[in-house]
Amino acid sequence: MPRPRRRLASTCIGTVTAGLLATGAALATPGNDRPEGSDIAMGAYLDYGPPGVARIPHLSSWLGGKDIRVGHTYLPGDKWAGIAGGVSFLEDWADWRRAEDDRMFVLNVPMQERNEERVSDRQVARLIRAGAAGRYDQHFRRLAERLVELGVPDTVIVLGWEMNGVTYTHRCAPDPEGWKVYWKRIVTTMRAVPGQKFRFDFAPNRGTDAIGWTKCYPGDDVVDVIGMDSYDQGPGQTFDDQITQPYGLQQQVDFAKAHGKPISYPEWGLFRRGDNPEYVRRMLKWIAQHKPLYHTITDYCPHGVWQCKDNPDSAKVFRDALTPERPGPVVPTPVAPTPVVPTPVVPTPVVPTPVVPTPQVPTPQVPTPQVPTPTPVVPTPTPVVPTPAVPTPVVPTPQVPTPTPVVPSPQTPLPVSPSPLVPTPVTPAPVTPSPVAPSPQVPVTTPSPAVPTPEVPDPDTDPTPEPTPTPKPTPKPSPAVPTPQVPAPSPVTPTPVTPKPDPTPPKPLPQPTPPPVNSKHWCVPLNFGEWLSKLVGTQSVCIKLDFGKDSGIWPF
Repeated sequence: MPRPRRRLASTCIGTVTAGLLATGAALATPGNDRPEGSDIAMGAYLDYGPPGVARIPHLSSWLGGKDIRVGHTYLPGDKWAGIAGGVSFLEDWADWRRAEDDRMFVLNVPMQERNEERVSDRQVARLIRAGAAGRYDQHFRRLAERLVELGVPDTVIVLGWEMNGVTYTHRCAPDPEGWKVYWKRIVTTMRAVPGQKFRFDFAPNRGTDAIGWTKCYPGDDVVDVIGMDSYDQGPGQTFDDQITQPYGLQQQVDFAKAHGKPISYPEWGLFRRGDNPEYVRRMLKWIAQHKPLYHTITDYCPHGVWQCKDNPDSAKVFRDALTPERPGPVVPTPVAPTPVVPTPVVPTPVVPTPVVPTPQVPTPQVPTPQVPTPTPVVPTPTPVVPTPAVPTPVVPTPQVPTPTPVVPSPQTPLPVSPSPLVPTPVTPAPVTPSPVAPSPQVPVTTPSPAVPTPEVPDPDTDPTPEPTPTPKPTPKPSPAVPTPQVPAPSPVTPTPVTPKPDPTPPKPLPQPTPPPVNSKHWCVPLNFGEWLSKLVGTQSVCIKLDFGKDSGIWPF
């Protein structure tokens, strides 16, 4: 029948659909020849040795490039050497398996030698008990080691297939309980080999046959897959009978689901009813519906569809169902061009941005005041405050006078006129008196700057008593009477700097009273050092020597 085709709605949908069909993912609707799940791993038994490996590409080509992912073969069951893997063709199958990661190698393994020699049930029971006791463990250990060495440790092993029938020496019916123990021992022995990843497939015949296959089930711990060999033969006249009969296809699916195992169909094909395309069609749909781990058709006469030319109608159904869908020519949908209406470009007037000049604000030049550098060794000026009683005199080094006293003319000190500006003091130049006669040296006191000192009058020229109060402390009189001379202070030249408020003018100094005639008033300055002199002022001790007529020493 022609394969279904779908009209593509657009170029995009057609491309996507074609891609899905090319990968085998297209699904057929009920009633169509193309079943769902046509991407399930499939293969065919083509030959046990190298010819079987060589025919796989040809079968793929006949199916239009269908990917054959399952390689299936059998170990010979005539001798233990073959069951233990002592055959050369395993290398060819191992090479094919390793060529692609998604490929699967399925190997049917007999459980007894002389497996097809029609051994009696009594002998079979004895062989089963021997196997359960571990007599044949070494053969299966060697097989496991051989498969691991070849690089196919993940081989699916269909162990003791069709055990519920009457054909093979490894059948179950003569001793079901012993048979299950024997199966467990084989699986345990092979799983003990380092590096193995084997999966063990329990695959009975469909139907009751010699014994119901569930009575031979060895247990979930030693079974990985629940398979079934199903050919087109009785019991049952139709495919529906094959589904519903006891121990049929439906019971296999239900049993596997109850035990949490995947299903498989290691062997299926035509048989008693000859070329039967309906059986092939229904079997492929059943496989697509229940999605087994894998399925392989037995492809030789009378069962096959490719190598056997006796079943042309069944071959056509098989080929049409499994050939990948080829996408038909893609007819592009004409696209009516949309006229392009140019949008008029309206120039945007360019409005110049007025440039506002930044006003230049001149930085005011602040003149730096010129502060004159003070003359070294110039103390900070102290406002001149005269002493209300006796001013502090500045006396130079006194000299002892000659017998003829020299009376100098008194000099009146010049007062310092106050200035509104802060004066810069100028150190006065001392006046050195003329020596008259040698006399003991009296300590010299450094004169304070800008402090006028009046001349002390002679007591002989003015009988007026000396002014009060007398400065403290009062030193002892010296025998020598010097004639002190007081230098006139130099006027202070004001330096204009920073105006300050006018200071209060100092009070006028009292004018000295002329000393009495024929008397001598002599003062000796006291030097307390520079620091203490600044604190207490310059002090002096004054004595009066009376040389008048009443003194008793007046010679005239």
